[in-house]
Amino acid sequence: MLTFIGLGLYDERSITVEGRDALQAADRVYAEFYTSQLIGTTIDDLESSHDLEIDVRDRAGVEQHPEDMLEAAEDEDIAFLTAGDTMISTTHVDLRLRAHERGIETRVIHGVTAQTATSSLTGLQNYRFGKATTLPFPYAHGAEGLPASVTETIDKNRADGLHTVVYLDIKAEREEYMTADVGAELLAEEYPDLVGVVVARAGSPEPLVEAGTMTELADREFGDPLHLLVIPGECHLLEADALIELAGADRETLDIV
Repeated sequence: MLTFIGLGLYDERSITVEGRDALQAADRVYAEFYTSQLIGTTIDDLESSHDLEIDVRDRAGVEQHPEDMLEAAEDEDIAFLTAGDTMISTTHVDLRLRAHERGIETRVIHGVTAQTATSSLTGLQNYRFGKATTLPFPYAHGAEGLPASVTETIDKNRADGLHTVVYLDIKAEREEYMTADVGAELLAEEYPDLVGVVVARAGSPEPLVEAGTMTELADREFGDPLHLLVIPGECHLLEADALIELAGADRETLDIV
């Protein structure tokens, strides 16, 4: 059995009760934290809290060389941990399909995702979000200006009246996390007056939600990571009221329908 367990968003307590029970029942535990991080805890704290040892894998250890995990799952109960919800990344879908090819039973135990937490914290309705995009560090995509993948996603969603989640780049191996002010500064080159909403430390005891134009957000500080940006599309009246009350948005800057 190979059980994929989402750890939630922030620390060792963010896991569901079902996930915790499955973790305790596992014979071996593997994890990856290159797709996302639990910024409120450490590997040592995770191990101590759940009284177990965790074999943390890098990208190559999951995507290219998972054979030992799969072999173990043929005879033992194996848990594979990730931050957030474990099936958001195609990496993990691929691993699950490899297990099925070997006749290994799999199970998925979900965790809270940044997408759902963002909808909850901002008051923007989840079904009115379009395609999400990731804003990379400039050195990571090696070109001038914003990548087309970012601008095309934002422009298409705006044309359709939909909200956009802009995930900010993470370089786990370098412990480098793009902050919202840096993301806003990059976006302001193309969209200086576009309204954005910063969501910082979702899942923590004190998350932050703050709205402004990209130019304004670029000059602010939002504290410790993890951060992301939301670009509101057309807002229903209730959504607009939520952004004004919860994020300090200026009603005059919102596109209200």
